[in-house]
Amino acid sequence: MTIGTLTVTLRLGTRGSALARTQSQAVADAITAATGAAVELVHIETEGDRSAAAIAQLGGTGVFVTAIRRALVEGSIDLAVHSYKDLPTASEPGLILAAVPGREDPRDALVARDGLTLGQLPPGSRVGTGAPRRMAQLRALGLGLEVVPIRGNVDTRLARVAGGGGSGDLDAVVLARAGLARLGRLDMITETLDPLQVLPAPAQGALAVECRTSDARTRELVGRLEDQTARACVIAERSTLAALEAGCSAPVAAYAELAEGEDGPELFLRASVTALDGSDAVRGSLSGRPSAAAELGRSLAAELLDRGAAALMAVPQ
Repeated sequence: MTIGTLTVTLRLGTRGSALARTQSQAVADAITAATGAAVELVHIETEGDRSAAAIAQLGGTGVFVTAIRRALVEGSIDLAVHSYKDLPTASEPGLILAAVPGREDPRDALVARDGLTLGQLPPGSRVGTGAPRRMAQLRALGLGLEVVPIRGNVDTRLARVAGGGGSGDLDAVVLARAGLARLGRLDMITETLDPLQVLPAPAQGALAVECRTSDARTRELVGRLEDQTARACVIAERSTLAALEAGCSAPVAAYAELAEGEDGPELFLRASVTALDGSDAVRGSLSGRPSAAAELGRSLAAELLDRGAAALMAVPQ
């Protein structure tokens, strides 16, 4: 970026994991391609990176973003790239989501021993996942699987699948397909899960590029990466989550798609809340105009709450 005769390099804050670095580098490269501005990555360690405890025990939403946002507010970095689903639903004073780039496939993916699909895993198979949402929905399928809570980066989780060259204590793991795609691991997927079976997390597969509200130049540069369809879908999903007053560690799923309706583009939003043991669930769907995405999410959340969703959202600490 050139200001007068000075060339300024944008400092992009990122977590140190392979996935975070890959996502951040992709955004940095896109900014440079679109604007000519140079971007350097600044690695920042977060609370979620320092601890092996379950996310819910660490306080849930925000454990991966607080340190990065602090650096952004203090001015030691100019922008940050987050996995959108990791962000708290409340806005951060002084910061703005300057762009939601094009979204990866938001579905969940199974990586299982011997190339098995979910339906082919025998009862009693040990399936690992770090998300209460996935745990709840997998148990609700009634396949007799033993769902095991796990932590760690993508490669650590993959190494736990039997036959994967690691400890091999699991028959399968379930992860976000988007992360596997960004890391070049799509060939390890044995099944991409149909949302009718396992509905994705709100904003899964989407990135959020954040900067200071007062930094007009960075906002303008980053804004060139904006994908309006991705933002509308994510707003609908995240508005559902916010209206349910649930965080990213609650067993809440939401997935919006843009389709052509009778009167133009239309958002189709589905959401569910599932008891952690899989014993009960409430599900619903609504459709509406993309410009009313937030209202659509709030309306669907109200419907789910009317049908008993609040009682299903408690996650044991």
